[in-house]
Amino acid sequence: MDAQKIPEVVGYVTPLSAAPGGTLEFKISSQGNRPVTARALRLISCDPNPSGPGIKTEEADFGLAERYSASEQRAFLGSCAFGTIPSLSGYAGVKVGLMVMPTLQSDFDQTVFSLQNADSTFGVAIVTRDSKLFVRRLEKEDSYEVGAALPKGRWSRLEVTFDSKGVSVAVSEQSGDATNVADASHVTSRALTGVDHICFAALWQGHPERTFNGSIENPSLSARRVEPTRPEQDPAWEVIASWNFAGDARDTWVADEKDGGRRLSLINMPTRAIRSSAWSGRNMDWKQAPLEYAAIAFHADDLSDCGWQTTIPIEVPEGTRSGVYGLEIDNGVSKDTIPFYVVPGARTDREKIVFLAPTFTYVAYANFARGNFAGELAERVAAWNAFPHNPDEVGAYGYSTYSRHPDGSGITLSSRLRPILTMRPQYLIYFDPKGSGMRHFPADSHLTDWLEEKGFAFDVITDEDLDRDGFAALSPYDVVLTGTHPEYHTRRTIDALIAYREAGGNLMYLGGNGFYWKIGRNSALPHLIEVRRAEGGTRVWASQPGEYYHQLDGEYGGLWRRNGIPPQTVAGVGFTAEGGFEGSYYIRTPASYRDDLTFLFEGLSSTERIGDFGLSGGGAAGFEIDQAAADLGTPDFATVVAFSEGHGPSFHTTFEELLLPGVFDGTPREYGGIRSNIVYGMSETGGGLFAVGSITFCGSLSHNNYDNNVSRLLENCLKKFLAND
Repeated sequence: MDAQKIPEVVGYVTPLSAAPGGTLEFKISSQGNRPVTARALRLISCDPNPSGPGIKTEEADFGLAERYSASEQRAFLGSCAFGTIPSLSGYAGVKVGLMVMPTLQSDFDQTVFSLQNADSTFGVAIVTRDSKLFVRRLEKEDSYEVGAALPKGRWSRLEVTFDSKGVSVAVSEQSGDATNVADASHVTSRALTGVDHICFAALWQGHPERTFNGSIENPSLSARRVEPTRPEQDPAWEVIASWNFAGDARDTWVADEKDGGRRLSLINMPTRAIRSSAWSGRNMDWKQAPLEYAAIAFHADDLSDCGWQTTIPIEVPEGTRSGVYGLEIDNGVSKDTIPFYVVPGARTDREKIVFLAPTFTYVAYANFARGNFAGELAERVAAWNAFPHNPDEVGAYGYSTYSRHPDGSGITLSSRLRPILTMRPQYLIYFDPKGSGMRHFPADSHLTDWLEEKGFAFDVITDEDLDRDGFAALSPYDVVLTGTHPEYHTRRTIDALIAYREAGGNLMYLGGNGFYWKIGRNSALPHLIEVRRAEGGTRVWASQPGEYYHQLDGEYGGLWRRNGIPPQTVAGVGFTAEGGFEGSYYIRTPASYRDDLTFLFEGLSSTERIGDFGLSGGGAAGFEIDQAAADLGTPDFATVVAFSEGHGPSFHTTFEELLLPGVFDGTPREYGGIRSNIVYGMSETGGGLFAVGSITFCGSLSHNNYDNNVSRLLENCLKKFLAND
């Protein structure tokens, strides 16, 4: 498929949420520079399945104009390091030295570095193609092979010297056993007249071009003022710029050690806190051994900020109801709906219920190209008039932390400052024969639609709001509801949820595989999240040994279970098994018949299966499922009231649960195996806990016009928690 297919109109918003009086900036690209119309919608149900509740929206008054001017805006992928250097005019010789390790062999140019003016209209670049090195003259758009090569996957010392005779290139492998020296007389030091910028890993043309895939370590720039007059002479080289890539990995720049007023800007956030050529294996934390992490990895698909101009600024009107919204934009050819959230303001009366939108998880999965957008799925998207743009076809806006860079390494950073195609109403992920095939943002509307239908007033906050405000963001509420898959969390969000419950708050965890991966964030870069897939867990790629510490906050990454806070400690249950996107049902446990739990199952038959239906895989218990485990932190007051059964052969126990194949790590569980557990309990402090342990649970809520045993179970619990306060 065409990885550069571009939607006719598309956009993103920053920030994702705002309170009344706050401003949201919508950044829109409209092909052909067509103007756009816009309307604000409160998004209630985002499921296009004709067998479900259907699309439900309400128009909202945000004081929008009739029409807005718009332009076509591009996203430029690829990271680099770009900055000023002393002017090279007047030097007889110039030398660039660096350690470099290419990680992708290609038949197209990848720029190792360029010596150029600000917009690359003149200067020179050293590029690699099919592992061979070329020198490229920028003003003439010609290049010359220099007879040297950079081996893929190995560190080499590269020195490139420009003088009156031409350019000479020396490549020495890290072992020092092999040296290759080549000369090209076509380019002399005169080609550097007027050069005052350097760019590593790309050619800078106002954005990165001809980007490099690989790691670069501690480059330097030297010059000499006179040429030797005799062969035995070697006029001294003066280092005029030097960059220590072993600096603080949390920075978005690298200082010039020769002049503190100069620095290289890191464009599109390359990967830092990675092993350098000096890594010994004795140190695992980049903060403790900087010289062993003095490298930066650049990739041709890095994207941290599209940098688009704002098309529509919106100030959220006072009195606007908290909720999930979307800005529908239309350029006459196509439409897009950009989700955003209105959160309570300082003068807003709080509802008793708050929905915690798992936006960190949405960003972690942003633009995940699964390779399945074809055949029945594509046909269903067309038949249901669902969101038409899939990352399998549209690769212009970068990918997710479930994807890999072109060189095969895992993508550790994801940004919300770009169109997120997977975070759209009506976005379908799977062809689900028994349901809709939705996950994440649109799937969470199964819950918000149910709340609307049942008449439960609620506020909304996002993960990002919780990470910023901590416990104070939750304390006004009687009940906190999670989404269907709140997988990614920071220490601050985890701590806030635990503190809320221990202080007497009621937490309802309505999904599966939640509170699983720890993410890194930096308050100076709130649009970014970072994932290091360390040690264990169910992973699509694994971080390299020694690269388990985040660059954004310097903390150790990986599973929360490996960081001392298993999901059971937060929500009573934790990830235990995964299978195909299919759902089964629950049956009650003997303990569920206790007198103190009668209210929970009021209106349910004592023998019926719970949730053997639904819009997510056809059942309430499925896809990714969780269990209680006392040794992992399930509170003593929590009781397993139901467990699932009937899961198909695609389901398997997660890796972190096992010591050996079939041998669990931990004490035996009464309702273990390939089963999901529903738990309920009230603590001595008055805090309540209800967890369903399944991603597909909320997909069953609307069945039979919302009159079903899953809906009644949830309603009974929610009313109990509200009545307790």
